[in-house]
Amino acid sequence: MSAASLLEPGRTCWRVEPADRFACIVDGADYFRHAKAAMLRARHRILLVGWDFDTRIALERGGSTLPGPNRLGAFLQWMLWQQPDLTIHLLKSNLRLLPAFDDLWYGITPVALVNRLSSWRLHFAVDGAHPTGSVHHQKILVVDDAVAFCGGIDFTAERWDTSEHRHEHRLRRVLGRDYAPRHEVAVAVDGAAARALGDLARERWHTAVGRALAPVGSGHDTWPDTLQPALRHVDVGIARTMPLHAEQREIREVETLNLTAIAAARDVIYLENQYLASRAVVEALAARLRDPAGPEVVVVLPRASESRLEQESMDGARYRMLGLLWAADEHGRLGVFWPVTDGEKPIYVHSKVLVVDGRLLRIGSSNLNNRSMGFDSECDVAVEGPPNDPDDEVSRFVIATRQRLICEHLGVSPEDFERLREAGMTFLEVVEALRGTGRTLRRFTPRTVSDEASLLAENDVMDPDHVPRSLTRSVQRFLRGLNK
Repeated sequence: MSAASLLEPGRTCWRVEPADRFACIVDGADYFRHAKAAMLRARHRILLVGWDFDTRIALERGGSTLPGPNRLGAFLQWMLWQQPDLTIHLLKSNLRLLPAFDDLWYGITPVALVNRLSSWRLHFAVDGAHPTGSVHHQKILVVDDAVAFCGGIDFTAERWDTSEHRHEHRLRRVLGRDYAPRHEVAVAVDGAAARALGDLARERWHTAVGRALAPVGSGHDTWPDTLQPALRHVDVGIARTMPLHAEQREIREVETLNLTAIAAARDVIYLENQYLASRAVVEALAARLRDPAGPEVVVVLPRASESRLEQESMDGARYRMLGLLWAADEHGRLGVFWPVTDGEKPIYVHSKVLVVDGRLLRIGSSNLNNRSMGFDSECDVAVEGPPNDPDDEVSRFVIATRQRLICEHLGVSPEDFERLREAGMTFLEVVEALRGTGRTLRRFTPRTVSDEASLLAENDVMDPDHVPRSLTRSVQRFLRGLNK
């Protein structure tokens, strides 16, 4: 690690550990299939940490290609039957979908007893070890401490979709109803990087349940045969957000990495995220836009949040943040977009991606809102190339991943995109040139969001960036704001 590295343990990340293999997984169809393939190789432990789980979801749709049942709950039970030494641990952030576990425990257990509910080899717990109003938002799967998945995808309903994001898809249904196209991104790692994610997941289990899990020495390869590694023998940074709670100090590695990477950008800052509500991040982007020699900034967001409360709070904050960015765009280097299908249906962007030049790729669970910077728990992973070597293997991978993502949204091939880049056009100029009818990107404008201002935007109750000293005072300030 050089002194100029963006990944600095203790500041911008928790640890930097080598992975023998590293892969980026785009969209839920591939993620669930690769995760199932990895879990099929488990011999000792499957550990799942997530915001939500639904054991009714199908891991493969349109026909199974892998052994075992397709429903998550039935598959986990089958794995216990197949592997006599296997234990399974599921740690869930909230209680909203406890009925989805009926097929594992044949009934709803009172909340007070949930963390005591364990069979001999299958253990489920709810993680309540957090400040009031905070949630554990990390999404991690660890198989035998030998391979780990990390990203923004939960094993729950309405996450599955293919990268084609068809306007209509007969398999994009849950409980008899259709849901919108959805874009997701995650990564898989093995080696010491996977063991580090295993350490983090086991630490969360210990904090939530009060029982420690020992590391697993698997002695066998659990990397899924279905997944082709994109990088080998690469250093991987792990960045966290953790709120102040009990003996846990506040950790803001994700925010620090974001701000450090944005400050270091020279050519292109590319972001995909569910929200755009973090004032610290947006002010950092605005500073780079005002810089005459600064980078282009391209942001891909959902057209609107999913729930009314999110629309009032997160989209209301986005309205303000976009105003800051547009005011700072003195040199015409900003583009903020949402993707649509070939039938003009908005594709819901749930990915959490930051790409800076060919230097840094960060993927994980953190949103660009205040909660993800200091109030909720998050886990991101990142790889870094050298600042001035476009021929470096990691740099080529970082750029190729950015091209793959933007081309998916535009509905064009990476080759078409690269031809225009080689002709001398900037990244944003190519995006604008390739935007068209059908499946494409639509640009946010002041007119687009003119009706999204909200009194729920940027308040300590809906989107705090730290643990409030007094929740009561925060609520009182919020109510006073409503009366202004």
